[in-house]
Amino acid sequence: MKAFDTQLFKRILEYTKPYKRRYYSVILWAVLLSLFAALRPYLLKEIIDGYVIQKNFNGFILMVSLMGITLVLEVLAQFYFTYGTNWLGQDIIKDIRIKLFKHMTSFRMSYFDHEPVGKLVTRSVSDIESIARIFSQGLFMIISDILKMLVILIFMFFINWKLSFTVMVSMPILIYVTRVFQRKMQVAFEEVRNQIANMNTFVQERVTGMKIVQLFIREDIELEKFKEINDKHRKAWIKNVWYNSIFFPIADIISSLTLSFIVYFGANLLLTGDPVTEFGDLLAFNMYIAIFFTPLRQIADKFNEMQMGMIAANRVFEILDTQSHIQDTGTQKAPNFKGKISFDKVVFGYKPDEDVLKGIDLTANEGEMVAIVGATGAGKSTIINLLNRFYEIKSGTISIDGNDIRNYSLDSLRTQIAVVLQDVFLFADTIYNNITLHNPHISKEEVMVAAKEIGAHQFIMSLPEGYEYNVKERGNMLSSGQRQLIAFLRAYVSRPSILILDEATSSIDAHLEELIQKATDTITKNRTSIVIAHRLATVINADKIIVLDKGMVVEEGTHSQLLQKENGYYRRLYDSQFVNHQEEI
Repeated sequence: MKAFDTQLFKRILEYTKPYKRRYYSVILWAVLLSLFAALRPYLLKEIIDGYVIQKNFNGFILMVSLMGITLVLEVLAQFYFTYGTNWLGQDIIKDIRIKLFKHMTSFRMSYFDHEPVGKLVTRSVSDIESIARIFSQGLFMIISDILKMLVILIFMFFINWKLSFTVMVSMPILIYVTRVFQRKMQVAFEEVRNQIANMNTFVQERVTGMKIVQLFIREDIELEKFKEINDKHRKAWIKNVWYNSIFFPIADIISSLTLSFIVYFGANLLLTGDPVTEFGDLLAFNMYIAIFFTPLRQIADKFNEMQMGMIAANRVFEILDTQSHIQDTGTQKAPNFKGKISFDKVVFGYKPDEDVLKGIDLTANEGEMVAIVGATGAGKSTIINLLNRFYEIKSGTISIDGNDIRNYSLDSLRTQIAVVLQDVFLFADTIYNNITLHNPHISKEEVMVAAKEIGAHQFIMSLPEGYEYNVKERGNMLSSGQRQLIAFLRAYVSRPSILILDEATSSIDAHLEELIQKATDTITKNRTSIVIAHRLATVINADKIIVLDKGMVVEEGTHSQLLQKENGYYRRLYDSQFVNHQEEI
């Protein structure tokens, strides 16, 4: 990243357009703040030289009152300036965060296959918060400081040009030091952001997979890895602190030496009877130097706050600029499908040079239950991903009711298809909200009726708060079978035209198997269903069974037809599960 990326900065400022009035009002308060800050030392000089030394009591009271009013106005200007910059920054990152979240939710599944979740969380939370600091701690603070310094310079030259030139001598040194510091800090901040992203990714993955960590006794191994990542994070911040520890003492020394020289030089001018210099000048310049050098000393820090925000913005914009979407070019709204599904010579691979499906042809007629079986990696779940258009096919056609699914808008297509997965994901929310997914068109009464129809109502009502019971993160408060019932109910209340069960009965509790089977029979009735399963007991009654092997359809027929093939693939699967393992029947 460049020292200062003008194009990136312009892009960030684009987000201020909805808040133009507030944007310009903040700049106005910055101007007023600089005027009030420069006016205080000038009024002090006038009070000393014009009224204290002259012993003008009435004028003294008036000037002190004027100085008090100036102080009040400066406080008000500081309040509105600080509040306005932070308010503006929070509104801008609110807009960016919404845009980013919307953008990420539209990514194709392949994007999430290779992008760490922790990295995306960092971009969506801490990086976006850093963007707010461009406005609250960076841009406007720098504008305010520069205005303050310019106004103070004008006042200093107006009061005493000789002392002002003395102040100007030290400025090139401080500017040079500031510039060197800024460059070093840019590199340090970039490293800090990298290490934060790495740490977030590591912690998120280990917390999510804590069961695996403990089952395989990897606590000590993961701790050592975390120590290494944490140490890199610490070193990145130490480098940041190191540069600050060097810069600020140097800036303070330059400021103190300048003040000392002003006192020495000004006192000599007074003692020699210089007509330009008055006693009040020394007091005013004493205040001016403190006000003048403070922003000059801090401007590097504020510039780095802005730079850190721009680095974060660059990371966020990288995601916003990522085009990893399924092309939603369909112009038709999917109707209530009759349910005929056709795959015609479909070729697909998750990697460009590795095809998972190799010219698949299959058909599911209206109202049929079609089972797809095969070994792990045969391409069963891939068929579901393609039907929902989570991925784009390389070649061939997937159609529903004779119409290419690419002709339908994504939202309308996916609304007509419900999927029940083996690994049920539940949000840390109530059972009711996990079933409806906050769909306002599904009432609680509808959910309860549906739950009774598939046999889930009794188990839900046995929970402490019934449908309002919070299942916590990923539904950890429920058993796997209970989570599966919630998934069936979620699919059922959406009233889909097409239902897909992806290994939905392979990991249920034994005592809930009968209940799950009843739910399956209920939600598949009178609708086209595709059932993917390892356990052949769940697909014996399917209207059609399609057998996949290495991305190709190798057999097709009913259960009885496939069993008649002496050396058939399905027959071998059946024998391995039923003949050799009678206890599983």
